[in-house]
Amino acid sequence: MLIMGINAYHGDASAALLVDGQLVAAAEEERFNRVKHSAGFPHKAIEYCLEAAGARIEDLDHIAIGRNPRAHFADKILYSLKKRPSVAFITDRFRNMLAIRDPKAELAARLGFDPARIRAQSHNVEHHRAHMASAFFASPFDEAAVVSVDGFGDFVSTMWGRGSGTKLEIMRRVGFPHSLGLFYSGLTQYLGFPKFGDEYKVMGLSAWGEPDLADEIRRVVIVRDGAFELGLDYFQHHTKGIAMTWEGEPRYDTINSENLVDLLGSSRQPGAPMEDRFKAVAASVQAIFEEAYFTILGTAQRLTPSPRLALAGGCAHNSVAAGKIRPKALFDEVFIQPAAGDAGISLGAALYVYHQKLGHPRRFRQLHSYWGPSFPQSQIEELLRAQGVRYEVMVDSELVPRVAMKIRDGNVVGWFQGRMEWGPRALGNRSIVCDPRRADMKGILNSKIKRRESFRPFAPSVLEEDVADWFEEDDAVPFMMQVFQIRPEKRALIPAVTHVDGSGRLQTVCRRTNPRYHRLIGAFRELTGVPMVLNTSFNENEPVVCAPEEALDCFLRTRMDVLVMGETMMARAAED
Repeated sequence: MLIMGINAYHGDASAALLVDGQLVAAAEEERFNRVKHSAGFPHKAIEYCLEAAGARIEDLDHIAIGRNPRAHFADKILYSLKKRPSVAFITDRFRNMLAIRDPKAELAARLGFDPARIRAQSHNVEHHRAHMASAFFASPFDEAAVVSVDGFGDFVSTMWGRGSGTKLEIMRRVGFPHSLGLFYSGLTQYLGFPKFGDEYKVMGLSAWGEPDLADEIRRVVIVRDGAFELGLDYFQHHTKGIAMTWEGEPRYDTINSENLVDLLGSSRQPGAPMEDRFKAVAASVQAIFEEAYFTILGTAQRLTPSPRLALAGGCAHNSVAAGKIRPKALFDEVFIQPAAGDAGISLGAALYVYHQKLGHPRRFRQLHSYWGPSFPQSQIEELLRAQGVRYEVMVDSELVPRVAMKIRDGNVVGWFQGRMEWGPRALGNRSIVCDPRRADMKGILNSKIKRRESFRPFAPSVLEEDVADWFEEDDAVPFMMQVFQIRPEKRALIPAVTHVDGSGRLQTVCRRTNPRYHRLIGAFRELTGVPMVLNTSFNENEPVVCAPEEALDCFLRTRMDVLVMGETMMARAAED
């Protein structure tokens, strides 16, 4: 049985393909069309998934799309009648309710053939049910509390449930206009980061300030009754709506009202200096976000007295908060879907149909995130010859120690291997790796390639077996979704990956799931005594590279020192 899951008409369009309940391929559309957070219909990602499975569109049995605009229909009508929002808002709501696009027709139009060729049955899966399915059904848990915390999807922002076997039971929800994700997005805009997906910048900035404005921020989001409400006077989405492009790069309209400026002072303009008061705002936003976040998780614990938690939704990407779940003794075990944001909707929709609707037993457990395209060595060498690039080909036993020495010697290395990662994090297959021991490495990376804000940290990839020696928490974090405190006595040894507050957003690297990356870090450990490398995504202000052509282009147009693709290694000429 083949089930294609789709996230479309929303940020981070994506596709995922299940074959008899097992995930065989998943990818975001942005990796193919090179438009960051692409929000249209993911036809290129769908084509890739079919190709990876050796299947045709006619072979699909089910198509699951992670949106259902008719969900909560009565709530939408009542809100429009009671709150009297603008005509534009009401028109937009009703257009969304009535315009459920047929994914079969859309796919046929995009690929240029008769929709009659597609025999698959179509399913619309409510946004947050898809989020929750992506977390629970991909987790190792037979039963768990399940939570989705997001911006908005199908008129809901937060959903609690219980997962047991092949079923999800929905227990509580927070609906429009209240949203913890939208609160964070609105304050992200206030701090001068207007793009969709910039929230992680505020999370990094928060460590540089003190939460001196926490009392003011508590007026913006109010924690009560085991959940939260927004101080709606500080927002305008509930009266004017939020226009978001469906094609190309998604963008929000302004979320905040002028009252937020009256409360906090003038907002920061993009590119303006980062004053101390903005750092205080960021720290206060993160602090109050965590108050609401842990209230939500406490409610989950009461609703479902389970020691296990499966977590998804865009707010699950707040790795600072996620790293505190176990230390707060809320849950003993936590699984956070690596594509926890809207990209994961495609996987969740497919899993929901396979288990919840069709009743099939669970067969898939997500141990790694390598579900994207791979490219044969012959294709890599053909590209390099065509471009006239000088390179060496080495067996693994020679290549890995050579690359480890390059890293030890201060080189910036592009590391392109195997199948591309699924989700926003580079996890050792589409990564740039460097020496974490060098205090100047952040500056070197930013000057040579990244050109990003100086307050943003870089992450360590650490051997799974060495975590306890370097971090205060000892847990597997294979998807780089949690921040832990680095042991105080170790911080000076790895300054390039130690944030200003002593933390690191680590990725634990397992020999079983990524043997070559594990060998590379092991070789670096043999040379230096440090069982980790600095790991950042292989890109330059663009989506993470997917194909060898994009990796080579990034290497040539930046000042990256070394590029390793498969068994080939090339180094920049000394005169460069």
